[in-house]
Amino acid sequence: MNYLAHAYLSFNHPSILVGNMVSDFVKGRKKFEYSEDIQKGISLHRAIDEFTDFHRVTAFAKSFFRRDYGLYSGPFIDIVYDHFLANDESEFPKGSLLEFTEKTYAILNSQFSALPLKFQYLFPFMKTQNWLYNYRHRWGIRNSFEGLVRRAAYMYESETAFRIFETNYMQLENCFAEFFPELKEFARLYFDKLVIGGIP
Repeated sequence: MNYLAHAYLSFNHPSILVGNMVSDFVKGRKKFEYSEDIQKGISLHRAIDEFTDFHRVTAFAKSFFRRDYGLYSGPFIDIVYDHFLANDESEFPKGSLLEFTEKTYAILNSQFSALPLKFQYLFPFMKTQNWLYNYRHRWGIRNSFEGLVRRAAYMYESETAFRIFETNYMQLENCFAEFFPELKEFARLYFDKLVIGGIP
């Protein structure tokens, strides 16, 4: 899952949201440099990623991109899932996505000094270009694909990926519809154990 899903699956807990959003920028034992609740968010992010990566539906969704993008098929699917989440009115009723994204930016901004330096650099672009909200648009997905390619060492174009996304849109949407309720249930249970049970 990408940024929108990780924010959403923090279940309105500010510090866990911060950890969930920055986890990819915190390697190994570096997580212990953060507050206990941010550490819990980092753990939640990693659990969400593992559940997603090894889910049978995700394996099928990746197959659309695998021939052209190999191991990068996973990151493309993460972005695709955020697109369908952003457009899922059962999760974001009309008008609520914008409110949610603005609240997320406000929380991150309030804890800016605690963010990893690389995320501090990225965050102003995320906010001013409203990445979280613009996942709902197909042009937002095209832009996200382009950004993924720019950051990757061994990819040189994203138009093929966007064409795959467009061509297989309905099948990918069906993958999301089957997968996300299971992920949400898993994340909620994991979140409850973190908050109530205090698992590391």
